[in-house]
Amino acid sequence: MVSRKDKNLTRLKRHKRVRAKISGTAERPRLAVYRSNANISAQIIDDVTGVTLVSASTFGKNYEGNGGNKEAARFVGKTIAEAAMAKGITEVVFDRGGYLYHGRVSELAEGAREGGLKF
Repeated sequence: MVSRKDKNLTRLKRHKRVRAKISGTAERPRLAVYRSNANISAQIIDDVTGVTLVSASTFGKNYEGNGGNKEAARFVGKTIAEAAMAKGITEVVFDRGGYLYHGRVSELAEGAREGGLKF
């Protein structure tokens, strides 16, 4: 009998491997992405102090509509870029969270770039 691999477990392994190589600093914090079937969220994190500087997501009162599509991901990218610019953050390290750079993850990145973040 063939057993089926757990997709989230393999994603977490990829995420752990990537996190061993990248880290956010005060000058260039990390833009971390989390994606579920229904929503998407992003945080800008300073890993040296372990503090979340800015966050944005589709689960909240600031977003109306379906949170699990590309338009929602682009909205979250633009929102987090605006909040980061207000705090003086212009450059980040992009952490895709073990997800493929495709679909909603790439839309979030493009929205953040449109908002003015550099990575």
